[in-house]
Amino acid sequence: MVVLVDNPCPVCQRKRGYSYVGPFYSEGEVHGICPWCIKDGSAARAFGGEFQDSAACEPVSSSEALDELLHRTPGYNGWQQEQWLSHCGDFCAYLGSVGYEDISEFAEDLAADVPLEMMERLSKERSPTGYLFRCLTCGKSRLAWDSD
Repeated sequence: MVVLVDNPCPVCQRKRGYSYVGPFYSEGEVHGICPWCIKDGSAARAFGGEFQDSAACEPVSSSEALDELLHRTPGYNGWQQEQWLSHCGDFCAYLGSVGYEDISEFAEDLAADVPLEMMERLSKERSPTGYLFRCLTCGKSRLAWDSD
């Protein structure tokens, strides 16, 4: 997630007007990274950090894809440990948080990821929450979920 701010980015020291507020795993506490420093990898290099936990990422066929996800892709905020789903040998695009009402029309297509009984309990605003992904190759939707 990106919010409007007036503070300088801790990486490039420029006031860009936008700041990332999501997971960033590093030894130090880092806040206020601008999207440009995420995209070019300078934030990850400057602080030796990652935007995803590699242990919570599904496998892909390319080390370059993993490097891009870990070092140049903003994460999302979950209740516990965020997961990043894959399909067709590559990482999927994260589309956002969802509740059952958002996915009910194609819930059967997502049943391989989350049982329908669990899916029916998902809420966008409270726990448990669904996280919708889409394969960039074939367009298949995937679903992860967690709760507090």
